[in-house]
Amino acid sequence: MLAQADPDLDDGPRTQKSATTRMCAVSREVRPIDELIRFVVAPTGEVIPDLKRKLPGRGLWVSASRRSVAEAVRRHQFSKGFKRDVRVAPTLPTDTDTLLVRSVTEALAMAAKAGQVVSGFGKVEDALNRNETAALIHASDGAADGIRKLDAIVGQRGEKRGESPVIPVVNVLTSEELDLALGRSNVIHAALLAGPASKTFLSRCQMLVRYRMADDDKTAEAARNSRA
Repeated sequence: MLAQADPDLDDGPRTQKSATTRMCAVSREVRPIDELIRFVVAPTGEVIPDLKRKLPGRGLWVSASRRSVAEAVRRHQFSKGFKRDVRVAPTLPTDTDTLLVRSVTEALAMAAKAGQVVSGFGKVEDALNRNETAALIHASDGAADGIRKLDAIVGQRGEKRGESPVIPVVNVLTSEELDLALGRSNVIHAALLAGPASKTFLSRCQMLVRYRMADDDKTAEAARNSRA
């Protein structure tokens, strides 16, 4: 009974499926779980992120921001929360970012296997002009000229409808990361087509953007910009 009343830890993924909010171990704020990252203790005693919220064992939740994770490490919050000695890598904030990027690239690869991604400037341009695009993807290190031209097409679609552009523009992955996800070389632009796999990709992008942007108190805005 005492374990169930512990405000810092959940009782494991099988018993908390219906939970929609949790308390951040750092800020002590109760937030939607989509704005938090769950951490568990691996069998080795090391604290690891549980991005899919499926790993066994009790979990401790931290706001999905690099600063919050770094603060949890600095304050020894994981040992306090789990009430035991645990191993916490000093690189945990960066390691978490790396895992979030991997999660995004894996989702993009699945979308590509499902036939929901086209790449290359010409193919992306055609998809935009045919109104087939659920999201526009640019490499974060792509040339400004190509990005500007494709973004202009998105903007023109919004102007024709008399509203703001409705196509999300995603630029959280480098060209190398896009290459890895799509199994091609020199990918700078891609178009995401509608489908279940596309929704998963956008959801994971949203978490990565939140993790990187939340420290500027722009969590909600950044999350929206990853989708619209």
